[in-house]
Amino acid sequence: KSHEELLIPPTPCHAKTNVMFLKTHKTASSTVLNIMFRFAERYNLTVALPADQLFHLGYPRTFVAHFVEGFETIGQNYNIMCNHLRFNPLEVKRVMAANTFYFSILRNPIPLLESSYIYYKNNVPAFRSSKNVNEFLASPTKYYHPADHRENIYARNIMWFDFGYNNNAEDDTKYTQAVLEEIEQNFHLILIADYFDESMILLKHALCWDLDDVIYFKLNSRSQDTVQRLSPESEEQIKAWCSLDWKLYLHFNQSFWRRIEETIGLEVLQKEVDHLRSRQKELMETCLSEQEAVRKDHIRNRALLPFQSGAADILGYNLKQDLDNRALRTCQRMVMPELQYTSYLYAVQHPHKKRKEVGLPLLWASRQEE
Repeated sequence: KSHEELLIPPTPCHAKTNVMFLKTHKTASSTVLNIMFRFAERYNLTVALPADQLFHLGYPRTFVAHFVEGFETIGQNYNIMCNHLRFNPLEVKRVMAANTFYFSILRNPIPLLESSYIYYKNNVPAFRSSKNVNEFLASPTKYYHPADHRENIYARNIMWFDFGYNNNAEDDTKYTQAVLEEIEQNFHLILIADYFDESMILLKHALCWDLDDVIYFKLNSRSQDTVQRLSPESEEQIKAWCSLDWKLYLHFNQSFWRRIEETIGLEVLQKEVDHLRSRQKELMETCLSEQEAVRKDHIRNRALLPFQSGAADILGYNLKQDLDNRALRTCQRMVMPELQYTSYLYAVQHPHKKRKEVGLPLLWASRQEE
């Protein structure tokens, strides 16, 4: 027998369909949510959606199972959970099956804080009372008052908070070490937004999904002219001010690259990233009338307008006019903003409940009415 035939063929893996994504803030997580929702539709999976008129699972309150629509009757039979919540492993385990795959995404706290500043400028007291991001960072404690800690969560260690921990905790080595270990035990994979395409390839391998399952158009991004330049002093200050997030990021950025080297290897990674990008370009050429995201006042179909916040101009897309039905559906799903998609899936899964009000025209009726 030739040497080739003695090699045992790799066992084909099965796509994981029980998946929990902890959606963190300002980390490209809306793009991941869209990927999760499309996957849920492809395999006809049940999504743990927010109850009633909410678009998040009780955030910023710590998650409890009854924040999920239908939990009392559906019980532990959800496949996908990915709307914003503040992580609470015991309660999430009441909703998700025992074999669920848990993952999340982190972003470098330096661009993250600047993004939060612009996006939450009007909601966060610490941001509201400062002129710009550099002024805020020059002396954060001048603007960040302990009494407002609930409204100020986006102004300090927001990722630490989303994972369920105290974002104002003392940065003590023993404490941070314990938290990092706990996160490692609770999550199978932590992605890095700063390497988004690499993250999608790693996710595809970990979940045994197809390339088309992780193809995306970047959602909820903002126009460049709303980005404020951070001074070098500000950048250093973020590392100190958000030191818990900084430690979190450094730790998991390291394990991310280690994971890639141990599982895929950098060479295969590069090949697959190129493949992802060319497939993405192909889809953009099929779907979009402009080959890029456009500003809010250039979005022709109001049903595709993303939620606007703070001083940011959140970009969206225009679809080509003459798409056939099948392409139209695919393309619409690719560009559908978070609130509209959540509302649509809710109407499909809970047809007898009052629809979630997005305050925008609906893109299409629920399946019952098709």
